Amino acid sequence: MQKLEHIVGQASDPEIADRLHGLQHAGRVEYLALQPEDMQRHRLRITGDQGTEYAIAISRRQALRDGAVLMLGDEKAVVVRSREQNWLRLKAKDPATALELGYFAGNMHWKVRFDGSVLEIALQGPEADYLTRLADFLADGRVEPAP
Repeated sequence: MQKLEHIVGQASDPEIADRLHGLQHAGRVEYLALQPEDMQRHRLRITGDQGTEYAIAISRRQALRDGAVLMLGDEKAVVVRSREQNWLRLKAKDPATALELGYFAGNMHWKVRFDGSVLEIALQGPEADYLTRLADFLADGRVEPAP
């Protein structure tokens, strides 16, 4: 297992991008696909797309993000890729229910965003788990899934 202890830079940095380009053509860039919630972590273990196991242990002053380069050598590079965030989209039937739903989501410490009158909840686990927690809202029709 290889240990990665700091972020070298971003794949979008011109100098780094040039070096990555050559390594990509030789198949020597390994990508670490992280869930959005894992981007906030400073220590984790993960297997890259080429099968190498890594232990990431970066400083609290650094933050993982899409395109973070964790290793850049003459023979190999390791780059972080963020997996797409999945969202549960919900629409409340009336303003009072929207307020109650927002309060509930806040108490659950769920990451949310708004798309007009639609509340979007960032899924950090199976959607079914969220729907179970929201069963009372969905059962009586006060809240329904939004397209």
